[in-house]
Amino acid sequence: MRIALPDLAAMERLGGRIADALRGGDVVALSGGLGAGKTTLARAIIAGLGHRGEVPSPSFAIIELYDPPVVRLPLVHADFYRLSDPREAEEIGLDDYREGAALIAEWPDHAGGFAHEPGCLSITLAPVAPESADGGRIAIVEGAADWLGRMPCP
Repeated sequence: MRIALPDLAAMERLGGRIADALRGGDVVALSGGLGAGKTTLARAIIAGLGHRGEVPSPSFAIIELYDPPVVRLPLVHADFYRLSDPREAEEIGLDDYREGAALIAEWPDHAGGFAHEPGCLSITLAPVAPESADGGRIAIVEGAADWLGRMPCP
């Protein structure tokens, strides 16, 4: 499914719809180039789960954790950009953090990918045109088996 995201408000609406459908054990795998809007969408999802206030990018720490009552369900927000080998995700204890939690994964391919998991919602973000890097985006959304009937349609 393709979803047009002409502005920040559209990105926030998509994040809210994903948050409404998100369950423990799900993965939201966010792909796209630098500046595509992965962290912006992750922040919109986290806000949709109830978090108020600043959401730091996990680029340096790699993993940021959010627990109730700050959010509706336990959440791991990870940015795997700095990983050079998927085994590093295991070394930092990703599986332990994920137990019972949903995962928002930026640069999921750097951690070996999650598309094989039944609860994975894969989203690729891209500018509508190269000259619109600060404007419109398109989200290409693919849900695995557990997302049937819960896809965040516009």
